[in-house]
Amino acid sequence: MPRLFIPRASTSNQNGNWRGGGRKEEADGQSWWENAAGRMWRKRYSIESNVFISPSSSSSSSSSSSVSASGDSEEEDMGFLEVSVSDVKHPPPELGPMPDGLSPQQVVRRHILGSIVQSESSYVDSLKRILQDYRHPLMEMEPKVLSARKCQVVFFRLKEILHCHSMFQIALSSRVAEWDTAEKIGDLFVASFSKSMVLDVYSDYVNNFTNAMAVIKKACLTKPAFLEFLKKRQMTSPDRVTLYGLMVKPIQRFPQFILLLQDMLKNTPKGHPDRLSLQLALTELETLAEKLNEQKRVADQMAEIQQLTRSVSDRSSLNKLLNSGQRQLLHCETLTETVYGDRGQLIKSKERKVFLLNDMLVCANINFKGQLEISSLVPLGPKYVVKWNTALPQVQVVEVGQENSAYDKDNVVIQNVGAKKHAPASQSSHNKVFLGPPRLFQELQDLQKDLAVVEQITLLISTLHGTYQNLNMTVAQDWCLALQRMMRVKEEEIHSANKCRLRLLLPGKPDKSGRPISVMVVFITPNPLSKISWVNRLHLAKIGLREENQPGWLCPDEDKKSKAPFWCPILACRMPAFSSKALDLQLGAVVHNPVQSSLLGFSAVSTSLPQGYLWVGGGQEGAAGQVEIFSLNRSVPRTVKSFPVASQVLCMEYIPEAGEGEPEQGKAEDSGTAAEQPSAPPPTICLGLQDGSILVYGSIDTGAQCLLTCSSPGLQPVLSLKHSPDYLFAGLQNGTVAAYARNSGGLWDLEAQPSCLEVGTGPVRTLLTLDDTVWASCANHVTVLDVASLKAQQTFEAHPDEEASVTHMIKAGSGVWMAFSSGSSIRLFHTETLEHLQEINIATRTTFVLPGQKNVRVTSLLICQGLLWVGTDQGIIVLLPVPRLEGIPKITGKGMVSLNGHCGPVEFLAVAASTLASDVLKNDKEEEGGQEEKPDGPLPEPCAHDNPPREMRKKGILLQYRLRSTSHLPGQLLSVKEASLPLGGNTLEHSEEDGSIYEMADDPDVWVRSRPCARDTHRKEISSVAIVSGGRGYRNFNPGSKLPACSETDSTLLIWQVPLML
Repeated sequence: MPRLFIPRASTSNQNGNWRGGGRKEEADGQSWWENAAGRMWRKRYSIESNVFISPSSSSSSSSSSSVSASGDSEEEDMGFLEVSVSDVKHPPPELGPMPDGLSPQQVVRRHILGSIVQSESSYVDSLKRILQDYRHPLMEMEPKVLSARKCQVVFFRLKEILHCHSMFQIALSSRVAEWDTAEKIGDLFVASFSKSMVLDVYSDYVNNFTNAMAVIKKACLTKPAFLEFLKKRQMTSPDRVTLYGLMVKPIQRFPQFILLLQDMLKNTPKGHPDRLSLQLALTELETLAEKLNEQKRVADQMAEIQQLTRSVSDRSSLNKLLNSGQRQLLHCETLTETVYGDRGQLIKSKERKVFLLNDMLVCANINFKGQLEISSLVPLGPKYVVKWNTALPQVQVVEVGQENSAYDKDNVVIQNVGAKKHAPASQSSHNKVFLGPPRLFQELQDLQKDLAVVEQITLLISTLHGTYQNLNMTVAQDWCLALQRMMRVKEEEIHSANKCRLRLLLPGKPDKSGRPISVMVVFITPNPLSKISWVNRLHLAKIGLREENQPGWLCPDEDKKSKAPFWCPILACRMPAFSSKALDLQLGAVVHNPVQSSLLGFSAVSTSLPQGYLWVGGGQEGAAGQVEIFSLNRSVPRTVKSFPVASQVLCMEYIPEAGEGEPEQGKAEDSGTAAEQPSAPPPTICLGLQDGSILVYGSIDTGAQCLLTCSSPGLQPVLSLKHSPDYLFAGLQNGTVAAYARNSGGLWDLEAQPSCLEVGTGPVRTLLTLDDTVWASCANHVTVLDVASLKAQQTFEAHPDEEASVTHMIKAGSGVWMAFSSGSSIRLFHTETLEHLQEINIATRTTFVLPGQKNVRVTSLLICQGLLWVGTDQGIIVLLPVPRLEGIPKITGKGMVSLNGHCGPVEFLAVAASTLASDVLKNDKEEEGGQEEKPDGPLPEPCAHDNPPREMRKKGILLQYRLRSTSHLPGQLLSVKEASLPLGGNTLEHSEEDGSIYEMADDPDVWVRSRPCARDTHRKEISSVAIVSGGRGYRNFNPGSKLPACSETDSTLLIWQVPLML
């Protein structure tokens, strides 16, 4: 009879994070769903499950000691009560026959429920197999091949995980039985997986996974009996899954749940009683997965650094640096170091493990030890031998073609083949080694010279009076065309070679005369994506070493600990918002105009800010306005255009051309509209001014010309602008929303009288477009307007205080966060039911930087990459974590506070984002036609599964959020494939299911063995993101910093950069 552990009553911790059945929010607000989830769980647990608590379990652990190992006594100290469950009373959930008369969506939901039941049953069976087929025999085996203490390490917390899911399976069985009458599943996930018990148990398991694999690995190498035991267990299992393949399943579980619930939510119509519960369930699971990811990332980083430290002599300076506790692993990958001969031939090629730490770069040789038969059962890690290490500021990336400007060729010495140390400077003249594409540039220059000579010959041939064989204009033109074709081929060779070739210039030992010598090292990356990743992370790591980023963020959740620079947005630059300093101009608004530039080189793509232009508007109250346009196609923005406008700029809106942005894509099916518009209008930028003017400008690549201009009804100041596919909405000072329709040319018909919608008597401070509606704020109320009919659907109260006007609204997932003109709170509302879900007091965060300052007002909001940016009137910027998926974007932690801010209010926060063109990522094989073969390979694989469409459709959504905490590590990405039988019946290799997360889920040793696969090349998008804040001056809030506490009072822009989303 299996036994369960249920959580004892517990209270909230100091951070406000929930514990036990009902989570207690921090003092600034409490969410209604948490107490409801706790009540529902207790009711369903006590009434439906018929689970009985043993009276002796709370006072004594003797009942469990007979089954547990001596090393398992710690389990009784985790706050769990032992519970006995009868297998007869609680049969596994089973979905009955499908009733008649179901709608197509109900049929799909029923199939998804069946997938949930089947998936959970398979998972519980796998957990039982680990304990019954491996743990119990090992504990009872005589003589012992694995001690009880080591068994505790290997199978740590697996019993508790099984208990958690057995409880969930009991409740799931009850819910399945009543499915055809209730059709609710979301609240069950919320109640089951919002428990601190689940997070604690899974955290322990995930963090211990590396240690468990190390114990198994060592036992395989030193105890043949243990190795033979693993072989026999795998051979006798029906699916040939290894112990490793079973033990990685807990790491896969929550991503699988997320995919299933995403499908369920997609097929749940609005208004369905299960819809809000499903959104809350997605939030809980995503939050749980994010926390586990972060803990795993930290554990893997420590393990990798420890592995590297063990390969260094105890007396070396590098050992002291690695053991100082100040080093953080930003990126590591296996690269191929190459050396070429003077004729361009490949002389040497060897794999190296390259580590990017927060302040140094380390290169190590890789030595594998272990038998092949062992590696098929458990990952075998390498032993590193450090080859060289260099301080990060001295590392320079040199792209092909930049040699002349990057360094003095006479001072560059390349390590010769077979040499253990750098060659002396005296030998550099006769031991030349060419790197990168050998002589490609020289050959291109020779072709250019030859073409010039042939063109001169052509001119001379044209002056001939006689006719001569093979000496006429036709032959001469053929020569020219042939040389031009050869030049194009050479240019393509250079471009292709640059895509996977990482060339680093490192400092070497000075020669006898003391002249500084540099050393060039060339690595071949597995694919262009890897190359871009390395260049980008090297660039940002150097920025992270600047004083303003040491530290750049404060984490109240960690007792005021400073956050590692690379794991937070990095302050890349600060600059004046306006080039003219003669006028005291106030900031009003900012927008990003994304423009892809084909002129950017491969390196610039990796190091520049998001491609495009930043439009900044402002002016003086009651006087003229000013617009400044910055180019972002470089690491530091520069002004490209500046022009005055008639009045102060209050708001701006970027409107992409049809099909470029998501709002435009929503109306793609309107064939009638498409027929009326033969050519889509170009991207435009709309400006709303203090004097009531609305100006429409073309993008900068068309000269930023003013295309349209008009005045608002009654010359009311334009406070906010938003657009839908058919209308441009303007929020006015007098409580009116003006709607301008498109004209026949696709632009806005500003000459015609707009449709005016009255939403109140106060100013319409902010607008928000949501699907087919527009939310308009007036005072402390928000009115929901229907876009099609231009009529109000409903109005709801956003704040109980009539003086607290809604000033900002920002959407994330299925919620909208709002800020107000008074008070320090922000509030969350559901997009469908308009219910108030959460309230957060920002003042509790800012007091960590400015103690005693409790009168805080929120002046700007932004959501980007799972972070809610909050700007305050004190110039402080707060970051709060929010879920990224379709769930409710509730805040579950205290987040971070920036130590870089403004001297006055943060007037605006904006995101600049662009996507790199997919052709940048193509490597040589793809360009030669290999790309056509790659989609054909993976496609047949899912045919063996029952539900291939979900895997193919949802993988990208999940990976996008999984990458946040694992993108710095090498290896393939997480797959959510179901377990499948291996092709060979007697093979001891990992099955497909094992290898699907082989590279990410276990200790870092595994990543060395992994090789790039087709999955990597399918992701053809790279997103570059930067966040812009605007306010008065610049202020550093770090009391220990040498930077001035507050500098300048002119309007200033701060730009934060984050690593490329790969």
